[in-house]
Amino acid sequence: MGLEPSIIHAIEAAGEDAPAILRAALGASPRGRIGLVSSFGTESAVLLAMAAEIDPSVPVLFLETGQHFPETLAYRDQLVARLGLTGVLDIHPDPAQIAARDPQGQLWAFDPDACCALRKVEPLDEAIIPFDAWITGRKRSQAATRAHLPVIEPQADGRFKINPLARWNAAELDAEMTRRDLPRHPLAAQGYRSIGCAPCTRPVAEGEDPRAGRWAGLAKTECGIHV
Repeated sequence: MGLEPSIIHAIEAAGEDAPAILRAALGASPRGRIGLVSSFGTESAVLLAMAAEIDPSVPVLFLETGQHFPETLAYRDQLVARLGLTGVLDIHPDPAQIAARDPQGQLWAFDPDACCALRKVEPLDEAIIPFDAWITGRKRSQAATRAHLPVIEPQADGRFKINPLARWNAAELDAEMTRRDLPRHPLAAQGYRSIGCAPCTRPVAEGEDPRAGRWAGLAKTECGIHV
């Protein structure tokens, strides 16, 4: 488990050039050993389009929590068809654990950390076992907690996270989506800038942190998969 030193070197040599980072990762690693985790949110299309140009069969892991907006599920299907992605995997929480820990689907209302652990963290921990590394769409511009995000992050388990879009801001992403004529998430026009599960996501006001609509009113800023 873990990336070959030559692949790590190639990613580092790519600097902060997103397509070059992806080519270094997906083009050099054995097929199927690097996955891409995507929320299919408002800023997901650019990274998915770049990856699809290199390898449309790249494994794309989507955490199907059972709590998504219907618009997100429809957008996922639209992007998959548009980009020709053939390796998209819906990662579901364990039904037995749902029955035992959240049978009414209301855990988010009184313990959102436990809900995220059940529906996101634990399923992803299981799903990434076959991979040496996983690609994320996180960016420094998304929140103060991500301001110093590196391009490549070694993990305690020996795997790596790769963040090709770390330096990108919202304006650059918007321009790239326009240039590529990529479809927009249906909720983006309603003020949703960062979209997670429906019960824990609201639109953001002008000038707010893009992730201010996630777990609004709580100290919580991350679901747990990147902590």
